[in-house]
Amino acid sequence: MGLFRKIKKNAANKKIVLNIVAPVVALSLLGSLSAALPGCKEDLTKGKEELVFWGVFDDSDAFKPLIESFNQTYGKVKITYYKKTYADYERDLVDALAAGRGPDIFMIENSWLPKHVDKTAPIPSASKYSGEDSLTVREFKDSFVDVAAQDFIYGGADEKGNALPERIYALPLFVDTLALYWNKDIFNSAGISTPPKDWNEFNETVEKLTKKDESNNILMSGASIGTVKNINRGSDILMMLMLQTGAEMVNEKKDEATFAKSVLAQGQLYQPGLNSLQFYTNFADPSKKSYTWNNNLDYSIDAFSQGKSAMMINYSFHISTIKAKQPHLRFGIAPVPQPKDSQIDVTYPNYWGVTVSASADANKQTYAWVFLKWLTQKTQAQQYLDKTERPTARRDLVDYQQKGLELGVYAKQSLSARSWYQVDNLAISAIFDEMINAVNNGQLEASRAISQAASQVSNLIEKKLKK
Repeated sequence: MGLFRKIKKNAANKKIVLNIVAPVVALSLLGSLSAALPGCKEDLTKGKEELVFWGVFDDSDAFKPLIESFNQTYGKVKITYYKKTYADYERDLVDALAAGRGPDIFMIENSWLPKHVDKTAPIPSASKYSGEDSLTVREFKDSFVDVAAQDFIYGGADEKGNALPERIYALPLFVDTLALYWNKDIFNSAGISTPPKDWNEFNETVEKLTKKDESNNILMSGASIGTVKNINRGSDILMMLMLQTGAEMVNEKKDEATFAKSVLAQGQLYQPGLNSLQFYTNFADPSKKSYTWNNNLDYSIDAFSQGKSAMMINYSFHISTIKAKQPHLRFGIAPVPQPKDSQIDVTYPNYWGVTVSASADANKQTYAWVFLKWLTQKTQAQQYLDKTERPTARRDLVDYQQKGLELGVYAKQSLSARSWYQVDNLAISAIFDEMINAVNNGQLEASRAISQAASQVSNLIEKKLKK
């Protein structure tokens, strides 16, 4: 405790043709394009380029007005958007690209680049369009929150191990993070006026709000935390705890998992990874005062929406889930707790970006990057975020969104989001789940469980490097 001071595939995918540009472009429009693309050797009004765009979650109305606006300026481009089912998306994308029938533009999750970088084409450093499809690394870092650079800028190394220049492989549409959902009525009834700000306060609040019978059965949970079987994004919460407390998840060379190792801070060695695992699983340990959760309780989202759990840590996209399940539930969103007295806030992200297929021809790649750079600029980004109700990835829209009662917390937290290098996010999540389960079930001591998990992640990295 001392450490904590510091979805069956659809029968048919939805196909929406977003825009088919009129066959005649007015001369006045051509004139405006000359101004829009000064000095260009070839403009985007000549010929007709058809681009296929794959995405998830977003319906056509999120992009239709944007693409219509884009074509008013940039001319003859027909973009066809396919909304894919999330459960099958990654597999279908990989299969389609391998078969040569993949999209020209597609969405990627923020942790995907290490395993799919070979399928993406980076933003060109220079082009015949005089930079309209280009973006420097510095411009990227000035425009977007830090975590986007962590996830979408990649240098890599050549066959001899020499470092390669950093390139931009995707642009973020938004940045979501873990925050604290809290039930206002439960808090009010307990005489607690505000949600906890740090993990010590969180622990104390859990103890006050948890109700048990004489046999230690949980009647009311203070928080949905401690397991993975019935916790939405449980492994994400643990990864966040590790990052918050100073764990180095992988070494500098990115060839070994190091989250089980000790670190030196203020002249002392401590184990942030192990301490985080113990802290997390203590909430599901009947022998601990903080015991508030177990594998027999309802799924975390259901428990919170039904008023059976006072707190839940989750992403912003579940705000609508909770409201749909229980429209009258009075709940708030607060920043995720931090270690007590920590000087730097850290939260954990989950978000999507847009990229361009490496298998698309050079002309399509150029058209695609012109569109994506335009799409993620401030005006268009704001339009997309207002429509989809997602937190911003752009620095210059944080203040704009902070006014919102719900998204405001997430907008601010985008600035403190931190991720880590994962060669295979699904495999790593499964390893973390297995680690937590082993501790919950008493199969392994926490020290043995985290050591085993780190070895498994290191093996994944080694296999990746041998390919």
